[in-house]
Amino acid sequence: MDRTATATGDQLTNALHVLGVNFVLGKRNKNESLHKQPARLIAALAKSDDARLRLSLIPLFLEHPEFSKFARAASKRLAPAARLTLQCYYSAAVWLGQIHQPRNKTLPDYFWKELNLTPADDPEKNLRALAKRHGELSGARVNWLGTYRHAAQVWLKGLEYKKV
Repeated sequence: MDRTATATGDQLTNALHVLGVNFVLGKRNKNESLHKQPARLIAALAKSDDARLRLSLIPLFLEHPEFSKFARAASKRLAPAARLTLQCYYSAAVWLGQIHQPRNKTLPDYFWKELNLTPADDPEKNLRALAKRHGELSGARVNWLGTYRHAAQVWLKGLEYKKV
């Protein structure tokens, strides 16, 4: 089912850095071209063995909302576990974006039906419901809400750093 070529952690980190997403530390190589292939980058991050790289999907979508148009296509090419990761982290980015950038609602909510969620007008409530559902669907005993918020905090710190 997964029809994407595997990218290395260094390639993914480099692509993120080129895109201004400094969520994961690593070497920088300006010759990396993966950033020019958003669907492939999104899919590769979703299926990465490195949890930090998977989680970098949230700041990627917050930093580059224009990548949202590639999320559904990337999702369809992934195996179920990676698809769930992409759908949940993308949805978290949607609601975190509404919390931290309320005037800039540029990420459409693509996956709520597939995740069997009913969005409310309150993004905090949606984030909590997503975290609960993520745990149910993944079977992982993880503080998903804290995980989502951690990704947003690191992204926000990066925005502050860019301003300085």
